[in-house]
This record gives sequence, C-alpha cells and structure tokens, in this order.
Amino acid sequence: MDLDLSPQDQAFRDEVRRFLDTHLTEDLREAGAKTGGVFADFEAGRRWHRVLAGKGWSAPAWPKEHGGTGWSATERYIFSRECTAMDAPRIFSMGLRMVGPVIMKFGTPEQKAKYLPRIVSGDIVFCQGYSEPGSGSDLASLKTRAVRDGDDYVINGTKIWTTGAHVADHMFCLVRTAADGKPQDGISFVLIDSMKTPGLTVKPILTLAGDHEVNQVFFDNVRTPVANRIGPENAGWTVAKYLLEFERGGEAYTPNLHARLEDIRRIAREEAADGSGCLLADRSFAERLAEIEMDISALEMIEMQVLSDLSRGRNPGTVSSSMKIRGSETLQKLDHLGVEALGWYAAPFEPEARHLGHNAPTVAPAAGITAMPLYLNNRASTIYAGSNEIQRNIIAKAVLGL
Repeated sequence: MDLDLSPQDQAFRDEVRRFLDTHLTEDLREAGAKTGGVFADFEAGRRWHRVLAGKGWSAPAWPKEHGGTGWSATERYIFSRECTAMDAPRIFSMGLRMVGPVIMKFGTPEQKAKYLPRIVSGDIVFCQGYSEPGSGSDLASLKTRAVRDGDDYVINGTKIWTTGAHVADHMFCLVRTAADGKPQDGISFVLIDSMKTPGLTVKPILTLAGDHEVNQVFFDNVRTPVANRIGPENAGWTVAKYLLEFERGGEAYTPNLHARLEDIRRIAREEAADGSGCLLADRSFAERLAEIEMDISALEMIEMQVLSDLSRGRNPGTVSSSMKIRGSETLQKLDHLGVEALGWYAAPFEPEARHLGHNAPTVAPAAGITAMPLYLNNRASTIYAGSNEIQRNIIAKAVLGL
C-alpha cells in the first residue's frame, strides 16, 4: 500500500488546514481539547457541525446525492487527521454515522427527503435507543414493546445507556413488534420525531468521571407513526445489524489514537522520570509508547482498506468487528499510559477544569486535565457498540466458521 500523498491529496490537505485555521475558533478548539468523554461540549459541537455544513463538509462519508462530500477514502482520512490534530470538537454524530446510512439503504423516498438534509445541516440530532436493562450485548432479548394502534405504534418499556438523550431531539429505536418465533424475527426499527413526545422521560446517569453523557429513557404509551418505521415490520434485526457495522467500523479510530498519543508525549516531555530527566527519556516508558504507536500503525492499515471499500459502496462487514476490538483496546492502553505518566497529578477530581472558559489554577497540568476522565469513560469502549467478547464471537462464526 502506497502511503505517500499524491500532489492532489497534498493540495486537499493544505485546503483543509487553511479552512481550520480560518474557522476553528479558540473556543471551539478549547472544547475539543477539554473533551473527557465520547463527545465534546454539545453546543460547541453543534456550532462546529453547522460551520462544516456551511462549507459542505459535515458528511464526509456520504455520497453527494444525499448532501455528502463524495470524498475518496484518502481525503476522508486526511480530513479526520487534520481535525483531530487541531482539536476540532467531536460532534454528536449518530445521525451522520449511524441512522443516516440506514435511511439511505432502507428508507422510503419520503423518509430520505424528510431526514437526510436535516441530518447533514445539523438541524436535527439523533440518539440511539438500543440497549436495555438486562439486554446489553444480547440485543435480541430486548423487551420494549410497540403495539400497533391505527396509524401509530404505542411503545412501552425502557432503554438504558442512551448517549445524548438529554440533548437530542430525535431517536432511532429498536422495539419488539412480535413475540412469536425467534427473538430476532420480532423486532422493528422506528424513529421518534421528538424527545418531548408525551410519555417519554429521560433520566440522567452520571459517569465515574462525573459527566452527564448517558441516560435511561422510559416509554409510557409513547406514540410514533407507523410511517416512521424503517424497513418492513419485524425486519428490524437486519436493519440493526447494518447500522452496527457503521457504528463499529464506519469511522476511523486512528486519527483520535494519534492525537491521544501526542497528548501523552506532551505530558511525558513535562513530567519527570523516577530517576532524572523527563519521562519521555525513560527507556521503559518510551518502549511502551513505541509499542502502542506500532499498534496504531497496524490498525491504520486496516482502516485505510475499510475506508477504500466504503468509498466503493461496500459495507464494512465483519472487519468492523476487528476494528472495534483493536481500536477500543488500543485506546484503553493509551489511557492507562496517560494516567501513569501523570502519576499523582491524575488523581484530583477537577471536573470544573473542563468547563469552557475555566481559567483558575488546577492541580493537574493543563495537558493532563482530561487524562483521568478519558481513562474512566473509555473503560466502556470495549463494551458499547457490542462488547469485544461478542465481536470475537462474530469473527469466529462468520470468518472462521466455528
């Protein structure tokens, strides 16, 4: 694989850098740099989404016919690397990354016209209603019921670990519409057009790092039109599996991993080793940092191939499970090394230091205020989007025939 950029790709990279220099304001960069969880400050991320939409760059993976960029795999990767290197805020992208591709494939013309342009513009924000208490990776055991009543479904049940339900205005949701036969055969995929729909209640769940990112959502006779179902009734399992391929493998992990690696290098240049000199000069620490860098490079090769396939209209398939395993486990290794590099300075609980505009002195150095929050929040990275144990089972069955 030739990793040298062509003159055209170099010109594209330079265009991206000029755009970021002009439009990525200091407060937006602050929001990106202070991200200690999955997404940046929501309002900052939404502002950045709309800036990108104004340029026509908010949907890098989408085809032009639906408002995307139509970029090549290399251009998408360059854009992602440059954005993370400049601390662009990570936007709340479940519409772009997950439900958007599903609507493109399974939606009706009316559904495509209704939702896709507003997802691209950032005018609507989706959250994901998949997991339930007792039905985490065993998604087929979900119990939230949807009973048809005329032109509506009436939904009762609960969803948990719903990221961003408190800030989203829409939800895509798996519901049980039949109880006969295999559990997978009675599931439907529906959209809810307002998180303020009567009977829908959102309760916050605070993470170990003190962040409010996830929630439990309760449905008490919540009504949504049958016209909001994506795909046939009781065929939601097929739709859900397609979506999960994009959640696990539709976005590159390594731009973020490269950025985290540089953050840890920055810390290690400032912190002292047990003996003398900076931690970066400590042989043991430098060797472990180099090992992780090789892991990132290996994953990068897989990602480039997947992005190339996606640009040709091929879905990720089972390789998305491999990417999810390697990406999440490498991220956790980086987080562990980042906390270790800070030593005792990682321990103080300073959530206010990650608020935009905060300028009071902190115990941890500025480069390290997100180290412990990231370590704590990313413990879930090997669980969400299907636990890594489930991913290994998928590979064993689909690839190895076990």
